[in-house]
Amino acid sequence: MMLKRLARCIGEYKLPTILTPLIIMGEAIIECLMPFIIANLINDIKAGCGLDDIVRRGLVLLVMAIVSLAFGGAAAFTASKASAGFAKNLRRSIFGKIQSFSFENIDKFSSASLVTRMTTDVANVQMSFMMIIRTAIRSPMMLIFSVIMSFIMGGPLAMLFVVVIPVLVMGLLLIAKKAMPAFRSVFRKYDKLNESIEENVMAMRVVKGFVREEYEKKKFGDASDNIRRDFTKAERIVAFNDPLMQFCVYFNMVFVMFVGAHLIVSNSGTTIDVGQLSAMLTYGMQVLMSLMMLSMIYVMITISAESARRIDEVLCEQPAITDPEDPVFELKDGSIEFDNVSFKYSAEAEKYALSDVDLKIASGETVGVIGGTGSGKSTLIQLISRLYDVTEGSVKVGGVDVREYDLRALRDGVAVVLQKNLLFSGTIKDNLRWGNKDATDEEMEEACRLAQAHDFVTSFPDGYDTMIEQGGTNVSGGQKQRLCIARALLKKPKILILDDSTSAVDTKTDALIRRGFTEYIPSTTKIIIAQRISSVENADKIIVMDNGAVTAVGKHEELLKTSTIYREVYEQQTRGGNSNEEE
Repeated sequence: MMLKRLARCIGEYKLPTILTPLIIMGEAIIECLMPFIIANLINDIKAGCGLDDIVRRGLVLLVMAIVSLAFGGAAAFTASKASAGFAKNLRRSIFGKIQSFSFENIDKFSSASLVTRMTTDVANVQMSFMMIIRTAIRSPMMLIFSVIMSFIMGGPLAMLFVVVIPVLVMGLLLIAKKAMPAFRSVFRKYDKLNESIEENVMAMRVVKGFVREEYEKKKFGDASDNIRRDFTKAERIVAFNDPLMQFCVYFNMVFVMFVGAHLIVSNSGTTIDVGQLSAMLTYGMQVLMSLMMLSMIYVMITISAESARRIDEVLCEQPAITDPEDPVFELKDGSIEFDNVSFKYSAEAEKYALSDVDLKIASGETVGVIGGTGSGKSTLIQLISRLYDVTEGSVKVGGVDVREYDLRALRDGVAVVLQKNLLFSGTIKDNLRWGNKDATDEEMEEACRLAQAHDFVTSFPDGYDTMIEQGGTNVSGGQKQRLCIARALLKKPKILILDDSTSAVDTKTDALIRRGFTEYIPSTTKIIIAQRISSVENADKIIVMDNGAVTAVGKHEELLKTSTIYREVYEQQTRGGNSNEEE
C-alpha cells in the first residue's frame, strides 16, 4: 500500500519512467556485445586478417560505442526528469496533506520533523527512485548478459562465477544488513538537528538577549555530532564493500589469466584462445561491478525505505477535523453558544482544558474575556472556528453546530488576530490581501486607519509597497499587531476574535482601535481576550475564566462587586498604573 501511494506521485512522468528502463536495456545489450566483437577481432588478428577487416570491425565498435553513449545520455535525461518530477509531486502531496491537518494532527508531528520529511526524506526517496529505474535495471541486466556471454566465450572457465558471485553477494548483503540500523537512526536525529536550527533562528533575539550563543552552539554541535557518529559507523561498515570487491575482482583476474593461459598453451588455442581470455576478463569485471552497484542500490533503497515510511506517515494521516457529508455553507449571523462544553487536547490527557462551559453571545455584541495564564481563554476561542472539536457538548455559531458547517465557510466567517500573529514575506499590500484578495487600495487604507496603522505605513518610503521581511522582523511588535488587525478587518467577518492582540500597543491606540470596531463593524460579534481591564471594561459583557471554567459573566461595574478574580486584577492594575507602551 505504501508503494502504491508513493507511485501515484509519478503522475504525468509515467512516460520517462517507462522509457528509462527500455533505453537502459539497449545500452546493456550493446556493452555486453562489444567484448564479444573485440574477442573475435583479437583472434582474427592473431590468425593474420587484413587491415580492411580490422578497420571494418573498428568502425562497428565505434558506432556501437557512440550508440551506447547516446543510450546512456538519453537514459540519464529521462531518469532525471522522471525522478525530479516524482519528487516535485511528492512534495506537493505532502504539503497539500499538511494543509488539510487540524491542530491536533499538527501537534502529532513537530514542525522540524515535517521540514525534514519534505527535504531530506524526499531527496532520499528521489535518489532511490532514480536508481531503481536506471541502475537497478541496468545492473541485473549487465549481470545476466555478462554471465551468459562468459559461458558462450569461456565455456567451463565461466564456472568461476558460480563460486565468486555467491561469495560476493553474501558478503555485500551482510555488510548492508549491519549498516542499516545506523542509517535508520540518523533520520530521527535529523529531526533534532533541524529543531535546533529552527529554534535558534526563530529565537535569535532571545538567544542574544540572554547571551546564550555558546549554549546554542553546543546544543547544535551535540546534535550534529550524533549524526556524524551514526554516519561514521554506517560508512565504516559499508567501507568493507571496497576491499571485498577488490579481492573478488583480482581473484577473478588472476584465476582467469592463470587457468586461461594454461589452457591456451596446453591446447594450442583449441579450447580457448587469446580473444576469449580477453573477453572473460572484461565480462568478469562487468559481473563484479554489477554486483557492486546492486549492493549500493540495496543500501540506498534500505536507507530510503525509512524515508519512505516517514513520508507515508504524513500521507496516511487522516485529518482529525473534516467537512460533514451535507455541510452548511452560510453563517446566518455572529451569535455564539457554548452548550455544556468540555474539552481536552488528547484522549489520553487526564485534565480537561475546559470544563462545563455554558455561554451565549448575541450577534454584534462586544465581549471581553479576562483570566490568568492557563485559564483556557485561547482554548475557548479556538473551538469557535473549529480548530479543535469539543470533547463534550457543542459550540454553535449562527444557531448551527460548528461541526455541521463547511470548514472554509466557517473559517471565512471568523477572523482571529493573535498576540503573536505572523506577517509573510512580501509587501504590506500582499499581507493585507490575505484578508481579502480582491481588496482595493482604498479599502486597505480604510482598514489600516481603523487599525491605527495608516500613519506608520505611510511614513515608510514605499508606503503600502514596503517589503516585509520573513516573519515581519523589520517592523515593531505593535506595528505588526495593527497590520494583522487591519488584515482581519478586510475579511469583514461575522465574528472577530482578538486574542490579546493589542498587548504591544499603548492604551490610547488600543482605545482608538476599539472605537473603530464599533463604527466600522457594528454587526460583527467582537471577542476581545485581554490582560488589561481597560481593553474590555466597556464591553457589553465580560467573561472571567479560571482553571478552564467560566467563573463569572457580567458588565464591568457588576463584576467589580461579584467577582473576586476580576476585582483583584482591576485593583492590581489601577494601583500599578498599568500602561503598556508600544515596542
